[in-house]
Amino acid sequence: MRISFADLTLDGKTRQLWRGRDELHLEPKAFELLELLLERRPEAVSKRDIQERLWPDTFVSDASLTGLIAQIRQALGDDSKRPRFVRTVYGFGYAFSGVASAGSSTGAQRQRPERWVIWERRAMPLLPGENVLGRAADAAVRIDAPGISRRHARILLAEGTATLEDLGSKNGTYLRRQRLDAPAPLRDGDVFRLGRHTLVYRASPPDGSTVTEVDSHHD
Repeated sequence: MRISFADLTLDGKTRQLWRGRDELHLEPKAFELLELLLERRPEAVSKRDIQERLWPDTFVSDASLTGLIAQIRQALGDDSKRPRFVRTVYGFGYAFSGVASAGSSTGAQRQRPERWVIWERRAMPLLPGENVLGRAADAAVRIDAPGISRRHARILLAEGTATLEDLGSKNGTYLRRQRLDAPAPLRDGDVFRLGRHTLVYRASPPDGSTVTEVDSHHD
């Protein structure tokens, strides 16, 4: 099983977890738990089912499971208070809550991007699933500039569509001169802003004319 989500890919056959070209390391049980949650997405998986999968015929305390969840969240850069990937279902178990797709490539065989964000003459590729835009080091589209929040906005790519969403940023995300208060669809060539910084979404390979378009469109 090979599943991609945001800029991450889990390969069940090779038992590897990748962020782009960088391999992330999980303990064997933590890897198996993440794999189980991805297999059963978007269903919630009960603690009983998890224990039967990870520790058959063996009693373990809830603390062991909690520790594995914490390890997974740390590796994925997930926040338990605002989870992107692993959701706690209180009194029941856990669920994978991100957007994921099967069959992407990893490592040196990464999937060729088909969509981009253009910012200051830089073309930054987008991958299927969630693409966070912001100053955070692990952001899929890193915009390290004044007025940009660590996790400012995100673009979700799924089933041939692209959706732009603000992530509670201080200076706002703007599309078609309107500040976003809900997710909005993106079209090829759409100009949008993170605070005062202008970007362009492209669903076709960037070229010289794309760079000119970034420089000539300002809200």
